[in-house]
Formats: sequence, structure tokens, C-alpha cells
Amino acid sequence: MESPSRDRITRTTKYPHSSFFLLSFIVLLSGTIPVTVVSLGINYGQIANNLPTPDKVVPLVKAIGATKVKLYDADPKVLKAFAKTGIEFTVTIGNDQLPQLAKNPKLALDWVKKNVQIYLPYTNITCILIGNEVLTFNDTTLTSSLYPAMQNMHSALQTLSLDRNVWVTTAHNLAILDTSYPPSAGSFRSDLGSCISQILSFHAKTGSPFLINAYPYFAYKGSPEEVNLDYVLFQAKTAQVLVDPDSSLHYDNMLYAQVDAVYSAMGPNFNKKVLVQVSETGWPSKGDQDEVGATPENAKKYNGNLIKMLATQKKGTPMKPDCDLNVFVFALFNENLKPGPTSERNYGLFKPDGTPAYSLGIPSIQAVSNGTSGDDGVDGKISFSRLLGHFTGYDCYAGSSLE
Repeated sequence: MESPSRDRITRTTKYPHSSFFLLSFIVLLSGTIPVTVVSLGINYGQIANNLPTPDKVVPLVKAIGATKVKLYDADPKVLKAFAKTGIEFTVTIGNDQLPQLAKNPKLALDWVKKNVQIYLPYTNITCILIGNEVLTFNDTTLTSSLYPAMQNMHSALQTLSLDRNVWVTTAHNLAILDTSYPPSAGSFRSDLGSCISQILSFHAKTGSPFLINAYPYFAYKGSPEEVNLDYVLFQAKTAQVLVDPDSSLHYDNMLYAQVDAVYSAMGPNFNKKVLVQVSETGWPSKGDQDEVGATPENAKKYNGNLIKMLATQKKGTPMKPDCDLNVFVFALFNENLKPGPTSERNYGLFKPDGTPAYSLGIPSIQAVSNGTSGDDGVDGKISFSRLLGHFTGYDCYAGSSLE
């Protein structure tokens, strides 16, 4: 189940680094643009009573060029609607199911048969998330259930000969970090050390990624007088670039600093074997009076600059320049039933009627929302899908032992 609110993210770090689809980027080109090997995805949340049916969502996802979709459940209507589209799907097991999954391997096997196997190969399900932000609920039952539930799910995939095609992982709130500044000093919370070590060993053995939900917006919202907005929105000037005093690496945006803080926290035993991916990031287009920075302009800048950076730069983060960063933006739609502050209901790139939540400028998107067919290359604009290659795996770790 989709977490009802991200505003509970706490910042327990020395610096406010704790706490895609990257739609709002308008490609206005007169020449050509280098194509990098990246994959961008969209979080498809459904805490709303006014969303279009899944069959009507398919053209929207295609219009933005997304190659991956992440669900907060395993909604059969969505999985059936996206059959034969080639789009990769991540499905999620709700936190409430973890204790039973941890105890009952047969339950894991039955879940895979019901929610994954029957849709293959027509719906391209490639990942199963075991819960969402489990470790930061500070619930001992959930925490102790996470690793065995992941093991049982992977064993179920092995039994069905699906483990080579479907990953098992979980998504973490950045509040699992005790320290995130500077990035080279990143460390996990000591009370979570044993559990995270088990999970990292699981990732290293199975080749699955370590997922983080990273929201620089929360750092800015929490300390707007201390956090530079340009640095958060991927448009830092030279004087605003962060230089890590220990590694001497230069950071011109907060998201990359957050990712590298996680790599540092992993330590040398794991950060050469396990890839960090961003399972959620985004920016709200509307907020309450005290939600500083939640505007359409900033949402457009955050998502637009991120997509531009990922699409044009053939590099990863400063600490892992050879590893392409795989990112999912939150979220596809504004969700009117989400509790919490106004921002929680305004992360969407689209309104429920299929029109952009703010100016997006991509011809194919506008064409779909207008009920017409979109064409690439109209008026010098190149649609998103023309920009992007496809993330193919852990090329940056070629030759590294996963044992």
C-alpha cells in the first residue's frame, strides 16, 4: 500500500540532506542531444476517488516516455491494462502483510503465483517491493519481519524459476541515515545496523538494488533560510556547489549528495557490489501556507532540471560516476484522498482528467491530454522517449563479485 504521507520524514542528520517522473522538462532543441543510458520511471499511486481507469492511463505513461512504473500494490486492473506494452512494472506487498510472509514461505509462493506469475510474460513485472519505508516506522515486529520476508519471496521466485527475471527489494526512507553530511560521512542509524547489514548482504547475493525515497524538498521546507534553493533545484551556481571536505568531491545538487551519503553508509564491503536507485523523488506544485517552496514553478524546475541532467550527462553521482542513476518520480497523478498537508495531494504530474498539473511543454503529453495523437519533432521539440536509452543493468560493476 502506498504510504499515506511523506511529511513524516524526519531529518536526523547534521545537515538537512535527509529528508520522476521527470516530466516537466521541455526539450527545445535546434540541434541534437546525446543519448545516455538511463531509465526513468513513474510512481502510480491511487489514493483517490477520481482517477481515470487504467486503460486510459496507458497512453499518458507512453506519452511521457516512461519505461518503468511502480505500484504500491499489485492491482490486477493495472497489470492487465499494461499487458504487451513492454513497460517494466514494480509491484508492492503492503507492510501489513510482512509478519505473515516472514513466517510462511507458502504464503510467499502463493502471492507470487497470484500477483506475478499469471501476468507473465505479457505484463513485464521485473521487481517486487517488500513493504515501503518499513524501517522508519520504528515497529519492532515490522523491522524483524522485513529480511525474512524478502528471503521467502526470493525463494518463491527461485521455486518458480523466476528469480533471474524478477528482483526482490524494499524502499527506504532516508531517515535510516544517522548522518548524511558531508556525503562521505554518511552512516546508518546504529539501531538499524544489524537489519540493514542483512538486507545489504541479500542485495549483494541476488544482484538487486538498494532503493531510497529521496526528497530534497523536505530539506528546503524544513530550513529554507539555510538550504539554498538553487542547490536543491539542480541549478546551483559555482559559488553554491558543495565541496565535500573529506573526499573533495563537488556536488551541485542535493539529490546526488543524498545518494552518495547512502553509498558511504554502506561501507566498502557493499558499495562496490550494490547499486543505489531512487525509488521516489518529486516536488509538490501546491502546499499549505507554511509549506515553503511548494509551487508549480519549483515543481517544474525540480523535475525538469532532473530530467535534463539525467538525459544529457553521461555520468552518475560524484562518488559513482560510472553508475547510471535510475530514478522514479513521485507521482503520476494528484491524489485527492491522501491525508496530511495540502502538498501530499499535489505531487502529481497530471490532474485526474489527464491534463498536466502545471505547464509541461512536451508535445506528446499535450496531444494526449487534448485527445489527439502526438508527433515527435513538432516545432523543434523532441518527445521524451526520443531522448532516453534504457538502463540495462549493473554495467558499472562489471567484474565485481556478488558473492
